[in-house]
Amino acid sequence: MKGTSDFVELLGPDLSMKIMMCLEDPSDLVRVSAVSIMWRQFVIANGLCRQLWHRMFPEVSNIDNIFEVKNMTEGVEFEPDDSTGGAHLERDHRVFAFLTRGLTSYMRNDCISDAICASSTDHYPRESIKNTLEPSDVVDDRPSYWSSKGSIDVAFPETLIYRLAARLCVISEIHVKPFQAYFQLGFPIYSSKAVRFRVGHPKVPLDVQDVEEFSDDKYVWTYTSPEFPMAQENFLQKFKLPKPVLCIGEILKVELLGRVQTQETDELYYICITHVEVVGRLVLPAFDIKIPELGKCLLEYHPEAAHSSSPAKSSQGDSSSPSQVLASIWS
Repeated sequence: MKGTSDFVELLGPDLSMKIMMCLEDPSDLVRVSAVSIMWRQFVIANGLCRQLWHRMFPEVSNIDNIFEVKNMTEGVEFEPDDSTGGAHLERDHRVFAFLTRGLTSYMRNDCISDAICASSTDHYPRESIKNTLEPSDVVDDRPSYWSSKGSIDVAFPETLIYRLAARLCVISEIHVKPFQAYFQLGFPIYSSKAVRFRVGHPKVPLDVQDVEEFSDDKYVWTYTSPEFPMAQENFLQKFKLPKPVLCIGEILKVELLGRVQTQETDELYYICITHVEVVGRLVLPAFDIKIPELGKCLLEYHPEAAHSSSPAKSSQGDSSSPSQVLASIWS
C-alpha cells in the first residue's frame, strides 16, 4: 500500500537483527526471506539462516567452505568461492534453507539402522550386539540381549557402536534397556552404573572393510553427551540430551560406564543390554555425507531428490537452483 514502510527499513539493521534472531526455527527464517525482496536481502546479507542453525546445532560449526557444483550430467565443475562478494552469502543461505526443508517434521524411535560392533561379546553370536535391535527380551523363545565379557574391575567400561538410518539426522533422546537374567538365581539385572553417548563419523568408509574389525580409534566423534546415571532396573530407560544434536556421519557410540552386577557362576562383573533405540528426525535423502578423506568430509545436496520429496517452493528462489550444493565439513 502507498505510504507504508518496511519495518526493517524503519527499525534499522541492529534492532531488526535482534528481532529476527528471536526466531527459534530455521524454517521461520526461510518464510521471512520470502516476504519481500528487502527482507530476503537482509536475511542473506547477515547470514541469519546459518547463524540460527549454529545456535540450534553447534555441530554446524564444522562447516568451513561452501562450493557449488554444476553440469552434473556432463561432469563436476566447481565454481570458486567468492569470499569477497555476495555469492558466498547466497550459497550459505541456499544450503541452510535446503537443510531446513530437508529435516523430516516427525519424530521417530527407529533412527538406528544397524548394529556395527561391541567392545567385547561374551558368547558370540548368541549374545551379539545385533540382539539389541530387537525391543523384546525374548525372541523365538530364546533370551535376546548383548553381553559383555566378564571383568573383575567394576570400573571397566564397554561400548556399543551403531549405524543410524541417515548420514544426517537430529537426535534428542536415546533409550537403553538393561537385561534381567530371568533364568539365573535371584533374577539379576546387568545394568551399568552410568551411560554416555557420542556421535560422529568413521575416518574411512565403513564398506571398505569388515565392520566387525573396526576399533574405536577408527572414528571421529563430533559430540559427546554428559554422563547419565543408569538405574539397575529392567525397563527402557530414557536419556534426554540437554538439547537436540545434529549427527553428521551416521555413527552412534553408547558408552556403558561401570559395572554393578556379578554372575554367580564365576563372580565376574558383566553388563548386558536388551535394547537400544534413538529418537530423532532424519534428513531427507536429498542430502548425503561423503566419508572423510584426509580429515575432511563432504555434504552433498541433490536437487532432483529434493524436488521429488519436498513441498512446493517459493518464488523467491531459495531452493529452485538446478545446481548441486556442497559444503566441506572439517573434522
